[in-house]
Amino acid sequence: MKCMVFVKATKDSEAGVMPTRELVESMGQYNAALIAAGVMKGGGGLKPTSQGKRIRFSGVNRSVIDGPFAPTEAQVSGYWLWEVASMDEAVEWLKRCPNPMLVDSEIEIRPEFEAADFIQ
Repeated sequence: MKCMVFVKATKDSEAGVMPTRELVESMGQYNAALIAAGVMKGGGGLKPTSQGKRIRFSGVNRSVIDGPFAPTEAQVSGYWLWEVASMDEAVEWLKRCPNPMLVDSEIEIRPEFEAADFIQ
């Protein structure tokens, strides 16, 4: 099962507060374990939404919306693309994850659709 793992933004991440050296090292070790296990297929950290844009689609029209975007807790500050056997395995990996933020935070797991999901 492929899934996206979303690190949710916090006020600090949206303000551009950078992680401590210790946190960067801990996350590096965690990512190395994910890679060694064949779980992590990709990932990265995202700059604050103040540096982002959204494109709104309405029929044939397109409009550009400049960040920042609210609410903060609905935004994504980082992500992984994982391949695991099950949602339970993904949860077990996340239980081993260092807190990716300097404050309380949340991480969301979303399974990808597979081709079979579109066949009725």
